[in-house]
Amino acid sequence: MYIKRSLEPVVLSISNQFKVLLLTGPRQVGKTTLLKQLMEASRQYVTLDDPPSRLLAQSDPQLFLERFPAPVLIDEIQYAPGLLPYIKMEVDKSEARGQYWLAGSPTFHSMRHVSESLAGRVGILNLLGLSNREIDGGVSLPFKTDSETIMARTKDTTQLDLQTLYRRIHNGGMPELIAHPEIDRDVYFASYINTYLVRDIRDLTQVADETTFLRFLTIVAANTAKPVQYEDLARQTGISAPTAKKWLSVLVSSNLIALVQPYHHNLLKRTVKMPLLHFLDTGLCAYLTGWSDPIVLERGAMSGQFFESWAFSELYKSYLNAGLRSPFYYYRDKDKKEIDLLIFENGTLYPIEIKKTASPGTNDMKNFAVLNPFKGIQNESKVELGSGVVICMIPEPMPVNKDNWFVPVRAI
Repeated sequence: MYIKRSLEPVVLSISNQFKVLLLTGPRQVGKTTLLKQLMEASRQYVTLDDPPSRLLAQSDPQLFLERFPAPVLIDEIQYAPGLLPYIKMEVDKSEARGQYWLAGSPTFHSMRHVSESLAGRVGILNLLGLSNREIDGGVSLPFKTDSETIMARTKDTTQLDLQTLYRRIHNGGMPELIAHPEIDRDVYFASYINTYLVRDIRDLTQVADETTFLRFLTIVAANTAKPVQYEDLARQTGISAPTAKKWLSVLVSSNLIALVQPYHHNLLKRTVKMPLLHFLDTGLCAYLTGWSDPIVLERGAMSGQFFESWAFSELYKSYLNAGLRSPFYYYRDKDKKEIDLLIFENGTLYPIEIKKTASPGTNDMKNFAVLNPFKGIQNESKVELGSGVVICMIPEPMPVNKDNWFVPVRAI
Protein backbone atom coordinates (compact mmCIF):
# COMPACT_ATOMS: atom_id res chain seq x y z
CA MET A 1 0.00 0.00 0.00
CA TYR A 2 1.46 3.34 -1.07
CA ILE A 3 1.05 6.22 1.37
CA LYS A 4 1.06 9.61 -0.34
CA ARG A 5 4.09 11.68 0.63
CA SER A 6 4.01 15.42 1.25
CA LEU A 7 7.31 15.80 -0.62
CA GLU A 8 5.80 14.69 -3.96
CA PRO A 9 5.11 18.17 -5.46
CA VAL A 10 8.51 19.39 -4.25
CA VAL A 11 10.27 16.50 -6.01
CA LEU A 12 8.55 17.36 -9.29
CA SER A 13 9.31 21.04 -8.85
CA ILE A 14 13.01 20.44 -8.17
CA SER A 15 13.20 18.04 -11.11
CA ASN A 16 11.87 20.82 -13.34
CA GLN A 17 14.47 23.26 -12.02
CA PHE A 18 17.66 21.18 -11.91
CA LYS A 19 19.33 18.75 -14.26
CA VAL A 20 19.91 16.31 -11.39
CA LEU A 21 17.68 15.50 -8.41
CA LEU A 22 19.16 13.81 -5.33
CA LEU A 23 16.84 12.39 -2.68
CA THR A 24 18.57 11.30 0.53
CA GLY A 25 17.41 10.01 3.88
CA PRO A 26 17.71 7.08 6.26
CA ARG A 27 17.14 3.55 5.04
CA GLN A 28 13.60 2.28 4.54
CA VAL A 29 11.85 5.66 4.76
CA GLY A 30 10.44 5.27 1.23
CA LYS A 31 12.86 7.19 -1.02
CA THR A 32 12.79 4.67 -3.87
CA THR A 33 9.06 4.06 -3.51
CA LEU A 34 8.36 7.80 -3.74
CA LEU A 35 10.51 8.31 -6.84
CA LYS A 36 9.13 5.22 -8.58
CA GLN A 37 5.62 6.51 -7.89
CA LEU A 38 6.43 9.80 -9.64
CA MET A 39 8.70 8.76 -12.48
CA GLU A 40 7.44 8.84 -16.04
CA ALA A 41 7.24 5.71 -18.20
CA SER A 42 10.31 6.71 -20.23
CA ARG A 43 12.59 6.84 -17.18
CA GLN A 44 14.67 3.72 -16.52
CA TYR A 45 15.34 2.39 -13.04
CA VAL A 46 18.60 0.82 -11.88
CA THR A 47 19.78 0.04 -8.37
CA LEU A 48 23.40 -0.23 -7.29
CA ASP A 49 22.25 -2.79 -4.74
CA ASP A 50 22.44 -5.16 -7.70
CA PRO A 51 26.05 -6.49 -7.70
CA PRO A 52 26.58 -6.52 -11.50
CA SER A 53 25.22 -2.99 -11.85
CA ARG A 54 27.31 -1.77 -8.95
CA LEU A 55 30.45 -3.37 -10.36
CA LEU A 56 29.86 -1.76 -13.75
CA ALA A 57 29.20 1.66 -12.18
CA GLN A 58 32.40 1.41 -10.15
CA SER A 59 34.69 -0.07 -12.81
CA ASP A 60 33.43 1.65 -15.97
CA PRO A 61 31.20 4.66 -15.18
CA GLN A 62 31.06 5.81 -18.80
CA LEU A 63 29.80 2.44 -20.02
CA PHE A 64 27.29 2.34 -17.16
CA LEU A 65 25.77 5.66 -18.25
CA GLU A 66 25.68 4.49 -21.85
CA ARG A 67 23.80 1.39 -20.78
CA PHE A 68 21.41 3.43 -18.62
CA PRO A 69 20.97 6.73 -20.46
CA ALA A 70 18.89 9.62 -19.15
CA PRO A 71 16.19 9.95 -18.08
CA VAL A 72 17.09 7.45 -15.40
CA LEU A 73 16.60 6.81 -11.68
CA ILE A 74 19.79 5.50 -10.06
CA ASP A 75 19.18 4.03 -6.61
CA GLU A 76 21.80 3.57 -3.84
CA ILE A 77 24.08 6.13 -5.49
CA GLN A 78 26.37 6.18 -2.42
CA TYR A 79 27.89 2.89 -3.61
CA ALA A 80 29.41 4.53 -6.70
CA PRO A 81 30.33 8.17 -5.98
CA GLY A 82 32.77 7.90 -8.91
CA LEU A 83 29.71 8.11 -11.20
CA LEU A 84 29.10 11.74 -10.30
CA PRO A 85 31.82 13.40 -12.43
CA TYR A 86 30.57 11.41 -15.43
CA ILE A 87 26.98 12.44 -14.71
CA LYS A 88 28.23 16.04 -14.66
CA MET A 89 29.73 15.63 -18.13
CA GLU A 90 26.53 14.05 -19.42
CA VAL A 91 24.15 16.72 -18.10
CA ASP A 92 26.39 19.48 -19.43
CA LYS A 93 25.66 18.25 -22.96
CA SER A 94 22.01 19.32 -22.67
CA GLU A 95 19.85 21.97 -21.01
CA ALA A 96 17.14 19.40 -20.21
CA ARG A 97 15.97 19.33 -16.60
CA GLY A 98 15.47 16.24 -14.49
CA GLN A 99 17.84 14.09 -16.54
CA TYR A 100 19.07 12.08 -13.54
CA TRP A 101 17.18 11.17 -10.40
CA LEU A 102 19.49 9.84 -7.70
CA ALA A 103 18.50 8.22 -4.41
CA GLY A 104 20.64 7.03 -1.55
CA SER A 105 21.42 7.02 2.11
CA PRO A 106 23.63 10.02 2.91
CA THR A 107 27.23 9.51 4.00
CA PHE A 108 30.14 11.86 4.40
CA HIS A 109 31.85 10.62 1.26
CA SER A 110 28.94 10.63 -1.17
CA MET A 111 27.66 14.04 -0.04
CA ARG A 112 31.12 15.54 -0.44
CA HIS A 113 31.31 14.17 -3.99
CA VAL A 114 27.87 15.61 -4.78
CA SER A 115 28.86 19.11 -3.68
CA GLU A 116 32.16 18.93 -5.54
CA SER A 117 30.96 17.30 -8.76
CA LEU A 118 27.44 18.61 -9.33
CA ALA A 119 27.50 22.12 -7.89
CA GLY A 120 24.81 24.23 -9.55
CA ARG A 121 23.34 21.22 -11.32
CA VAL A 122 21.74 19.27 -8.46
CA GLY A 123 18.75 19.91 -6.24
CA ILE A 124 19.01 18.00 -2.97
CA LEU A 125 15.99 16.93 -0.91
CA ASN A 126 15.79 14.97 2.34
CA LEU A 127 13.08 12.47 3.22
CA LEU A 128 12.38 11.15 6.70
CA GLY A 129 9.80 8.69 7.97
CA LEU A 130 6.09 9.36 7.71
CA SER A 131 4.79 12.40 9.53
CA ASN A 132 1.60 12.29 11.58
CA ARG A 133 -0.16 14.28 8.86
CA GLU A 134 0.95 11.85 6.17
CA ILE A 135 -0.34 8.93 8.24
CA ASP A 136 -3.70 10.70 8.58
CA GLY A 137 -3.76 11.74 4.92
CA GLY A 138 -3.71 15.45 5.78
CA VAL A 139 -2.01 18.45 4.21
CA SER A 140 1.52 19.16 5.41
CA LEU A 141 2.81 22.73 5.45
CA PRO A 142 5.67 24.31 7.42
CA PHE A 143 4.61 25.02 10.99
CA LYS A 144 4.00 28.66 11.89
CA THR A 145 2.96 30.16 15.23
CA ASP A 146 0.43 32.75 13.99
CA SER A 147 -3.19 32.26 15.05
CA GLU A 148 -4.56 31.82 11.52
CA THR A 149 -2.16 28.98 10.75
CA ILE A 150 -2.78 27.33 14.12
CA MET A 151 -6.55 27.36 13.65
CA ALA A 152 -6.27 26.03 10.09
CA ARG A 153 -3.89 23.22 11.11
CA THR A 154 -6.18 22.20 13.98
CA LYS A 155 -9.24 21.96 11.72
CA ASP A 156 -7.26 19.82 9.27
CA THR A 157 -6.62 17.02 11.80
CA THR A 158 -8.58 14.63 13.99
CA GLN A 159 -8.34 14.44 17.77
CA LEU A 160 -5.23 12.73 19.09
CA ASP A 161 -5.77 11.23 22.55
CA LEU A 162 -2.90 10.22 24.83
CA GLN A 163 -3.10 6.50 24.06
CA THR A 164 -3.20 7.01 20.28
CA LEU A 165 -0.35 9.51 20.47
CA TYR A 166 1.94 7.16 22.38
CA ARG A 167 1.13 4.27 20.07
CA ARG A 168 2.38 6.46 17.23
CA ILE A 169 5.39 7.59 19.23
CA HIS A 170 6.18 3.96 20.08
CA ASN A 171 5.70 2.75 16.51
CA GLY A 172 7.60 5.57 14.80
CA GLY A 173 7.27 6.64 11.18
CA MET A 174 8.75 3.82 9.10
CA PRO A 175 6.37 3.31 6.14
CA GLU A 176 6.67 -0.48 6.24
CA LEU A 177 5.40 -0.60 9.82
CA ILE A 178 2.57 1.85 9.12
CA ALA A 179 1.41 0.13 5.93
CA HIS A 180 1.70 -3.38 7.44
CA PRO A 181 0.75 -3.28 11.14
CA GLU A 182 0.96 -7.08 11.31
CA ILE A 183 4.77 -6.87 11.10
CA ASP A 184 6.51 -7.58 14.40
CA ARG A 185 7.92 -4.19 15.42
CA ASP A 186 10.81 -5.58 17.48
CA VAL A 187 11.92 -7.94 14.72
CA TYR A 188 11.72 -5.10 12.21
CA PHE A 189 13.91 -2.74 14.25
CA ALA A 190 16.40 -5.49 15.10
CA SER A 191 16.82 -6.14 11.38
CA TYR A 192 16.97 -2.41 10.67
CA ILE A 193 19.79 -1.84 13.13
CA ASN A 194 21.74 -4.82 11.83
CA THR A 195 21.34 -3.62 8.25
CA TYR A 196 22.25 -0.07 9.19
CA LEU A 197 25.38 -1.18 11.02
CA VAL A 198 26.52 -3.66 8.41
CA ARG A 199 25.72 -1.71 5.25
CA ASP A 200 26.27 1.90 6.25
CA ILE A 201 28.35 2.32 9.38
CA ARG A 202 30.98 -0.27 8.43
CA ASP A 203 31.60 1.72 5.25
CA LEU A 204 32.53 4.79 7.28
CA THR A 205 36.14 4.70 8.43
CA GLN A 206 35.28 6.56 11.62
CA VAL A 207 33.61 3.43 13.01
CA ALA A 208 35.70 0.29 13.47
CA ASP A 209 33.99 -1.42 16.43
CA GLU A 210 30.35 -2.24 15.65
CA THR A 211 29.54 -3.53 19.15
CA THR A 212 30.81 -0.37 20.81
CA PHE A 213 29.01 1.76 18.25
CA LEU A 214 25.74 -0.04 18.99
CA ARG A 215 26.23 0.72 22.68
CA PHE A 216 26.89 4.35 21.75
CA LEU A 217 23.72 4.42 19.62
CA THR A 218 21.68 3.14 22.57
CA ILE A 219 23.16 5.75 24.91
CA VAL A 220 22.40 8.49 22.38
CA ALA A 221 18.79 7.26 22.21
CA ALA A 222 18.54 7.50 26.00
CA ASN A 223 19.66 11.13 25.75
CA THR A 224 17.05 12.28 23.26
CA ALA A 225 15.66 15.76 24.00
CA LYS A 226 18.71 16.58 26.12
CA PRO A 227 21.71 18.88 25.57
CA VAL A 228 24.74 17.05 24.21
CA GLN A 229 27.53 16.33 26.70
CA TYR A 230 30.27 14.70 24.65
CA GLU A 231 32.29 13.75 27.73
CA ASP A 232 29.29 11.98 29.28
CA LEU A 233 28.49 10.10 26.06
CA ALA A 234 32.14 9.07 25.79
CA ARG A 235 32.40 7.95 29.43
CA GLN A 236 29.22 5.86 29.27
CA THR A 237 30.35 4.21 26.02
CA GLY A 238 34.01 3.71 26.94
CA ILE A 239 35.40 5.83 24.11
CA SER A 240 37.16 9.20 23.84
CA ALA A 241 35.25 12.48 23.61
CA PRO A 242 36.60 13.18 20.07
CA THR A 243 35.37 9.74 18.99
CA ALA A 244 31.96 10.45 20.51
CA LYS A 245 31.81 13.69 18.54
CA LYS A 246 32.76 11.90 15.31
CA TRP A 247 30.23 9.12 15.85
CA LEU A 248 27.50 11.61 16.65
CA SER A 249 28.26 13.35 13.37
CA VAL A 250 27.79 9.97 11.64
CA LEU A 251 24.26 9.79 13.09
CA VAL A 252 23.55 13.36 11.99
CA SER A 253 24.84 12.60 8.48
CA SER A 254 22.63 9.53 8.36
CA ASN A 255 19.57 11.60 9.35
CA LEU A 256 18.94 9.42 12.40
CA ILE A 257 19.30 12.34 14.80
CA ALA A 258 19.16 16.11 14.61
CA LEU A 259 21.32 18.50 16.62
CA VAL A 260 19.52 21.77 17.36
CA GLN A 261 22.03 24.56 17.82
CA PRO A 262 21.68 27.09 20.66
CA TYR A 263 20.62 30.60 19.67
CA HIS A 264 23.24 33.25 20.34
CA HIS A 265 22.87 37.02 20.28
CA ASN A 266 24.74 39.81 22.00
CA LEU A 267 21.50 40.89 23.71
CA LEU A 268 21.23 37.48 25.37
CA LYS A 269 23.85 36.88 28.02
CA ARG A 270 25.21 33.69 29.56
CA THR A 271 23.86 31.34 26.87
CA VAL A 272 25.29 27.83 26.66
CA LYS A 273 27.01 26.41 23.59
CA MET A 274 25.81 22.79 23.77
CA PRO A 275 23.50 21.58 20.95
CA LEU A 276 20.24 19.82 21.79
CA LEU A 277 19.86 16.22 20.60
CA HIS A 278 16.67 14.75 19.13
CA PHE A 279 16.23 11.21 17.79
CA LEU A 280 14.18 11.61 14.60
CA ASP A 281 12.33 8.27 14.67
CA THR A 282 10.84 7.73 18.11
CA GLY A 283 9.97 4.11 17.28
CA LEU A 284 13.62 3.25 16.74
CA CYS A 285 14.52 5.30 19.82
CA ALA A 286 11.99 3.38 21.93
CA TYR A 287 13.32 0.06 20.66
CA LEU A 288 16.91 0.99 21.46
CA THR A 289 16.00 2.12 24.98
CA GLY A 290 13.96 -0.99 25.74
CA TRP A 291 10.40 0.38 25.85
CA SER A 292 8.44 -2.56 24.48
CA ASP A 293 4.92 -1.25 25.15
CA PRO A 294 3.38 2.19 24.42
CA ILE A 295 1.40 2.26 27.67
CA VAL A 296 4.50 1.57 29.72
CA LEU A 297 6.37 4.21 27.70
CA GLU A 298 3.69 6.82 28.39
CA ARG A 299 3.91 6.15 32.11
CA GLY A 300 7.69 5.77 32.22
CA ALA A 301 10.58 7.99 33.16
CA MET A 302 11.30 8.99 29.54
CA SER A 303 7.71 9.87 28.66
CA GLY A 304 8.35 13.62 28.51
CA GLN A 305 11.53 13.20 26.46
CA PHE A 306 9.70 11.10 23.87
CA PHE A 307 6.83 13.60 23.72
CA GLU A 308 9.29 16.42 23.07
CA SER A 309 11.34 14.54 20.46
CA TRP A 310 8.22 13.35 18.63
CA ALA A 311 6.86 16.90 18.51
CA PHE A 312 10.22 18.20 17.33
CA SER A 313 10.44 15.58 14.57
CA GLU A 314 6.97 16.55 13.35
CA LEU A 315 7.94 20.23 13.21
CA TYR A 316 11.24 19.30 11.54
CA LYS A 317 9.49 17.17 8.91
CA SER A 318 7.02 19.97 8.17
CA TYR A 319 9.94 21.99 6.79
CA LEU A 320 11.85 19.15 5.09
CA ASN A 321 8.63 18.01 3.40
CA ALA A 322 8.32 21.48 1.87
CA GLY A 323 11.92 21.33 0.63
CA LEU A 324 13.00 23.95 3.15
CA ARG A 325 15.86 24.22 5.60
CA SER A 326 14.67 23.81 9.17
CA PRO A 327 14.94 27.19 10.96
CA PHE A 328 15.16 25.76 14.49
CA TYR A 329 17.30 26.78 17.44
CA TYR A 330 16.84 26.48 21.17
CA TYR A 331 17.67 28.64 24.16
CA ARG A 332 19.42 27.68 27.35
CA ASP A 333 21.50 29.84 29.66
CA LYS A 334 23.76 29.24 32.61
CA ASP A 335 20.86 29.99 34.97
CA LYS A 336 19.14 26.90 33.44
CA LYS A 337 16.40 28.95 31.82
CA GLU A 338 15.40 27.09 28.68
CA ILE A 339 13.09 27.46 25.69
CA ASP A 340 12.58 24.14 23.87
CA LEU A 341 12.60 25.60 20.35
CA LEU A 342 13.01 28.90 18.57
CA ILE A 343 11.96 29.40 14.97
CA PHE A 344 14.13 32.13 13.45
CA GLU A 345 12.76 33.35 10.15
CA ASN A 346 12.98 36.68 8.35
CA GLY A 347 14.65 38.35 11.30
CA THR A 348 11.98 37.25 13.79
CA LEU A 349 12.17 34.82 16.72
CA TYR A 350 9.15 32.64 17.54
CA PRO A 351 9.44 30.77 20.88
CA ILE A 352 7.97 27.27 21.31
CA GLU A 353 7.59 25.20 24.47
CA ILE A 354 6.65 21.50 24.29
CA LYS A 355 4.88 20.17 27.38
CA LYS A 356 3.17 16.84 28.01
CA THR A 357 0.22 18.33 29.86
CA ALA A 358 -3.50 18.74 29.25
CA SER A 359 -3.66 21.67 31.69
CA PRO A 360 -1.10 24.23 30.54
CA GLY A 361 -0.62 27.49 32.38
CA THR A 362 1.21 30.76 31.92
CA ASN A 363 4.05 29.31 33.97
CA ASP A 364 4.81 27.03 30.99
CA MET A 365 5.85 30.07 28.96
CA LYS A 366 7.61 32.01 31.72
CA ASN A 367 11.00 31.63 30.05
CA PHE A 368 9.75 33.52 27.00
CA ALA A 369 10.60 36.58 29.11
CA VAL A 370 14.33 36.08 28.43
CA LEU A 371 13.58 37.29 24.89
CA ASN A 372 12.15 40.62 26.10
CA PRO A 373 15.31 42.52 25.05
CA PHE A 374 14.05 42.08 21.46
CA LYS A 375 10.81 43.94 22.21
CA GLY A 376 10.16 47.60 21.50
CA ILE A 377 11.47 50.31 19.23
CA GLN A 378 14.65 50.63 21.30
CA ASN A 379 15.77 47.31 19.88
CA GLU A 380 18.59 48.07 17.45
CA SER A 381 19.50 44.43 16.86
CA LYS A 382 17.24 44.08 13.79
CA VAL A 383 15.78 40.95 15.43
CA GLU A 384 12.09 41.05 16.35
CA LEU A 385 10.07 38.88 18.73
CA GLY A 386 7.08 37.11 17.21
CA SER A 387 4.19 35.10 18.66
CA GLY A 388 4.91 32.08 20.83
CA VAL A 389 3.16 28.79 21.50
CA VAL A 390 3.06 25.99 24.05
CA ILE A 391 2.46 22.66 22.29
CA CYS A 392 0.58 20.37 24.66
CA MET A 393 -2.29 17.89 25.04
CA ILE A 394 -5.25 20.30 25.11
CA PRO A 395 -8.06 19.36 22.65
CA GLU A 396 -8.40 22.78 20.98
CA PRO A 397 -6.13 25.84 20.56
CA MET A 398 -6.52 28.55 23.16
CA PRO A 399 -5.14 32.11 23.15
CA VAL A 400 -3.25 33.11 26.30
CA ASN A 401 -2.80 36.76 25.37
CA LYS A 402 -2.31 38.76 22.19
CA ASP A 403 1.15 37.24 21.66
CA ASN A 404 0.92 33.58 22.78
CA TRP A 405 -1.22 30.47 22.31
CA PHE A 406 -1.68 27.01 23.76
CA VAL A 407 -1.66 24.60 20.79
CA PRO A 408 -2.82 20.96 20.66
CA VAL A 409 -0.08 18.56 19.62
CA ARG A 410 -2.25 17.27 16.79
CA ALA A 411 -2.00 20.70 15.11
CA ILE A 412 1.72 20.36 14.38
